[in-house]
Amino acid sequence: MEIDTIAAISTPVGEGAISIVRLSGPDSIQMANQLFKGKHLMEAKSHTMHYGKIVDPTSEEIADEVIVSIMRAPKTFTCEDVVEINCHGGLIAVQRILEMVLEQGARLADPGEFTKRAFLNGRIDLSQAEAVMDVIQSKTNKAMNVALNQLDGKLSRLIRKLRQELIETIAHVEVNIDYPEYDDVEEMSHELMQIKTKYVEGEIKKLLQVAEQGKILREGIKTAIIGRPNVGKSSLMNSLVQEERAIVTDIPGTTRDVIEEYVNVRGIPLKLIDTAGIRETKDIVEKIGVERSRKMLQEADLVLFMLNNNEMLTDDDRMIFESLEQLNYIVIINKVDLERKIEMEEIMKLSKGAIISTSLINDQGSTELETALSTMFFSNELSSDEVTYVSNIRHISLLKQAKASLDDAQHALALNMPLDIVQIDVTRTWELLGEIIGDTASESLIDQLFSQFCLGK
Repeated sequence: MEIDTIAAISTPVGEGAISIVRLSGPDSIQMANQLFKGKHLMEAKSHTMHYGKIVDPTSEEIADEVIVSIMRAPKTFTCEDVVEINCHGGLIAVQRILEMVLEQGARLADPGEFTKRAFLNGRIDLSQAEAVMDVIQSKTNKAMNVALNQLDGKLSRLIRKLRQELIETIAHVEVNIDYPEYDDVEEMSHELMQIKTKYVEGEIKKLLQVAEQGKILREGIKTAIIGRPNVGKSSLMNSLVQEERAIVTDIPGTTRDVIEEYVNVRGIPLKLIDTAGIRETKDIVEKIGVERSRKMLQEADLVLFMLNNNEMLTDDDRMIFESLEQLNYIVIINKVDLERKIEMEEIMKLSKGAIISTSLINDQGSTELETALSTMFFSNELSSDEVTYVSNIRHISLLKQAKASLDDAQHALALNMPLDIVQIDVTRTWELLGEIIGDTASESLIDQLFSQFCLGK
């Protein structure tokens, strides 16, 4: 199939200092040269930048003053000739240049098509391609490091090592079956097969043990702040976000809708959700907010349940405690700078989660809260950077399936079943691991994954 030349805007839409139009394909340099007034780009050396102007070849009208980067295959991200036209930021200039490039015969790139070409041309594997979006979407330094390690091939190298171990085992069985007369080939016994499969299963278990941490670092912890009106939910959100994101007043029921914000707590990304106060109300608008709060409560990974130190427990509070029975939660008793009226003994009986005392107006208790948050999911410390994290849901699912196949193989070996039967489960494991890096992934799966990328990447 003939490879065409694609183009797209690679920078975010809006005003900025610089915008970039990227081209990739066999005709990218020639197309850019037709529009560029300056150095003759066809003669330019690879990985050089050139100042000039983009000019409409029909009207001779100058579109913008630019710097053009020339990168020749194969030492580029896509392994194809790549051109990046750096123009002034803003909607008009960059859109105009893109239209002129398309008029030269380039095709508008599909979402993620540059990265897809890097994958198809062998520049990166599928797990590395997925890490590109993880880098872009990282919310904390730790999440960024995990994504960069995956982009660098840390996970890929381990998966390839395990697949090599499995394929050698499979080949060993095949040789024993097809060429039993070869005395110089070690016989693949049930014991040796068990040793091989247990090793691979042990490595998969290690990956799955830290998979939940990796998933949290990638996606964040969906954290709902709930409680009755005027207990300090919006103040807590503003304290964690460190800006006036939510309106704070002494009037109960100020927050009528759900407010969301990402924050970084000791390297852990929290997707904070400030909800409307949960109480019985006749106010139609507030009632809608309360129903949304109840819905968020069931969808959250973590709940921060706030109580007022200066008020006695109510039936609404007790009802919330009942709804938290199966959830991860932390109880926050706010306004400890005021007289204590809340019944601590009853709270101790009702709560199965940690209890933190705060006075947000005096910035008291925030350190204790951060410690409680980190210990709940990471035992107060993130694992060493030497650990290979798996953070992608697709990867985690495939690893679980691979482990299940090896469990089936182990069970078959325990029953002393023929090795060619056991080999079926071992081969299935090899295929599942191959889907992680794209070696055995279907074309439809690859298309689906890259369709989730942003344009120009």
